[in-house]
Amino acid sequence: MFKKRVNERFKNNVHMVEGNVTFQKIQLNTISFATDGIIIDAAAASVKSLFTPFWEKHNIDGLYCTHIHEDHTGCASWFENERGVPIFLNERSLSEAKRRGSYPLYRRLYWGTRLPFSPISMPERFESRRSKWRSIHTPGHSYDHTSLLNESTGQLFSGDLYVQTKTKVVMKSESIPTIIDSLRKVLQFEFDDVFCSHAGYLPRGRTNLLNKLQYLQEIQENVLTLHKQGLSTKDIQRRLFSRKYPITFFSYGQWDSKHMITSILKEASST
Repeated sequence: MFKKRVNERFKNNVHMVEGNVTFQKIQLNTISFATDGIIIDAAAASVKSLFTPFWEKHNIDGLYCTHIHEDHTGCASWFENERGVPIFLNERSLSEAKRRGSYPLYRRLYWGTRLPFSPISMPERFESRRSKWRSIHTPGHSYDHTSLLNESTGQLFSGDLYVQTKTKVVMKSESIPTIIDSLRKVLQFEFDDVFCSHAGYLPRGRTNLLNKLQYLQEIQENVLTLHKQGLSTKDIQRRLFSRKYPITFFSYGQWDSKHMITSILKEASST
């Protein structure tokens, strides 16, 4: 029932492998990167057989995962058991990584089950063979989300910080105000190219992130304005996000535009 395909690309000394999983009209994807002896993100368990030929072509010194979600760490146990390389992850999710992945059924259907693995705390600064790197904590999409900046090349590996400019649905656990803060934080650094774990290579990546920041700020302002006018969450959703997306129904509401609104209002009520 689930159709899977994979393709490889190469841009600016970065090798990429993308896997797509499709069920009916809903297609999800995940990307893993190889550059200068390191792998960034370990894809999902459900696409392991499609990704391992790519990883086996590379001499790997370490695996760096941008966050704990199963489409980024699903094959981390393979790197640990088959390649014997150190695995780095934000310290906030080290204990979660050591347990079998627990997440909703629809995500297990697409991404399989993440097996336990034993990562090391992601250092703030590290070096690969020819480059110097900085890890930047950029929460919002997940509590442990980390962007990786190659300071030697000016390339940012943004995990799920970007994905797309005009976000329409998010998971219930996400926070739009926190994502805004993370975008501001990462834009303080120097980079141009962005490698997104879902959108792939963005040659004008800095501009993409700036555009996303502006879009989310406008959404935040509109939500707060409409709330002050007395509109309910449902009314605001009808006004700002009239379209309904299949992922909302398929995920039993875990992905929904209303979560963008509620996260903004929650932040506003706490300040």
